[in-house]
Amino acid sequence: MAHIFLASPHMSDEGYEKEYIKEAFDTNWIAPLGKNVNEFEKEMKEYLGCQSAVALSAGTAAIHLALKSIGIKQGDIVFCQSLTFSASANPITYEKAIPVFIDSDKDNWNMSPEALKKAFEVYKDNLPKAVIVVHLYGMSAKIDEIKNICQEYNVPLIEDAAESLGTIYKGQYTGTFGDYGIISFNGNKIITSSGGGMILVNAENAEEKAKKILYWSTQARDAARHYQHTEIGYNYRMSNIVAGIGRGQLKVLNQRIEQKRAIYSYYKEAFKDIDDIEMMPLSDDERSNCWLSSIQLKPDSKVKPLDIMVALEENDIESRPIWKPMHLQPVFHDCDFITTAEDVTISNEEIGSDTSYSGQLFEHGVCLPSDTKMTMDDLERITTIIKGLWK
Repeated sequence: MAHIFLASPHMSDEGYEKEYIKEAFDTNWIAPLGKNVNEFEKEMKEYLGCQSAVALSAGTAAIHLALKSIGIKQGDIVFCQSLTFSASANPITYEKAIPVFIDSDKDNWNMSPEALKKAFEVYKDNLPKAVIVVHLYGMSAKIDEIKNICQEYNVPLIEDAAESLGTIYKGQYTGTFGDYGIISFNGNKIITSSGGGMILVNAENAEEKAKKILYWSTQARDAARHYQHTEIGYNYRMSNIVAGIGRGQLKVLNQRIEQKRAIYSYYKEAFKDIDDIEMMPLSDDERSNCWLSSIQLKPDSKVKPLDIMVALEENDIESRPIWKPMHLQPVFHDCDFITTAEDVTISNEEIGSDTSYSGQLFEHGVCLPSDTKMTMDDLERITTIIKGLWK
């Protein structure tokens, strides 16, 4: 039996990526300059409808420069969704700011608007300088509610849409609601450039801010004949080769979204008669890209997440736990955490005792294989193994 990946790169059958790479080689533009970078930014702007975009070396770099653009400094408070990958939170510490983690909405898995309101009340005398919300696994957060709360307090909003490229919420693409949007093209994302990311700028004076971000991303080199620097810069610019891969991948993004959604639908139908399994929630207000199809097991289920992961692993099939929340990570153990959960209590060796919705999601969740190269036979093989655990 062939190995089944959780999510791996999927190049276009048409070879679009090779065409753009060949053009870069033929014209000798393989450095972090060239047509592919400029066109990739332009094409992404046109696809998403954002005001400005800058192609960077990683989504993490994009979050870092969004924080710098806002003016985050040492000692500033930044509210950040707890249930996410560490790349959402790490850049806060690059600027020596202080992360405060916000719990999830039980029915949405993303930042809870209620917990966010509570956080603003708790920190009313020391308001945050920014809020980072995440669209987990391609599911949109209640981004309109979150945006309204941020606007009420006049606090900039950063959307970590690294996992949700192509997701539409109430007629608008995720990543374009906030002042800044973050896209990732890591190898496991819905489209990949082998690495890389992009920052979308929708804040006031977007073009001016994008130019400053571009300046920082290219080592903050001043406009002088000699090498002169008046600010600290970073080597964060995307290369022309990487951008060429991204341009080719963008041409098949809609196809990949359809494939990801079909995988989700297959799992949902396959597990409909197992009461212990709940698929990740999709709102009627969204068209999710379903990047990773994930499930929750009821707390009293006889089958546990580890049982599923081990059974799949024994059959050479990848899966993984739901993200471990940031407020439960050792590196952030001293950071504040805001929750409105009152009816959740879990305790195990991995996380100790916790009373949060995000902790519950981590405790009972599994990310299932969502590779767009899977066949129907692969999906049947996966679901047969999982359903067999209940027999």
